[in-house]
Amino acid sequence: MTTTLRPAEPLQREADGTLSRHYKVCVNSRPVGAIHLATHPLSGPSVAQIRELGIDEPDRRRGRGTVAALAAEEVARGWGCRRIEVSVPAAAEPALRLATALGYVSRERIMEKQLGGTPPELPVGSRGRPMTEAEARAKSGQDHATWRSAGLAPEEMVCSVLEDEGMPVGTLRLGARGGTAYVLDAETDERYRRRGHGRTLLLLAEAQAIAAGRTGIRIDVPVGNAPAERLCESLAYETITYVLYKDLL
Repeated sequence: MTTTLRPAEPLQREADGTLSRHYKVCVNSRPVGAIHLATHPLSGPSVAQIRELGIDEPDRRRGRGTVAALAAEEVARGWGCRRIEVSVPAAAEPALRLATALGYVSRERIMEKQLGGTPPELPVGSRGRPMTEAEARAKSGQDHATWRSAGLAPEEMVCSVLEDEGMPVGTLRLGARGGTAYVLDAETDERYRRRGHGRTLLLLAEAQAIAAGRTGIRIDVPVGNAPAERLCESLAYETITYVLYKDLL
């Protein structure tokens, strides 16, 4: 039996230049699943994403998903992509095993925490304040790209400066979509690192999210950044998604 991809729609070209197409996964022309392939809205046309891949229950555990993923890689090469990425839920162990077997490598993990109704207290002497216009302008280019890739509206962006005893020691950029807040960047000034300010920045993010009525908060942590992983875990964040990539040779 032959497993192939059959286009379910014409190739889509979005306003930002992103390519996107849905395919049916077929075995001898019989549909057994679906896959959605697109180029990355932030990384550009050289990076493809498998946004969805599903095989119907009766046809699972027969290698259909493996062949479909490999076929998607060939399509991505035809688009001129040099890398392909996929996001896999942490609980989807079979999908993680498949991605690893196909040579995908973990790049980052998305961690999430459910929020209560009481904002956490910041350490004595610490406070957050809004960024000045000049400070925010310096960050605006990177912010815009991040908003676009995450589907976040600029008006829902909060840019803050963390002060300790009146001295600026770090910056925080917090976005939101629906009921979830997103820590897009939490950076401690290099001169003040290893003093607990990273933890305070995340507490400030929680406080701002709760004040805005958000029920959850997420953060992307690069794989291998052990200090960030330990910090998030100590604050009760849990991994919900792994982002993996593979270079297309």
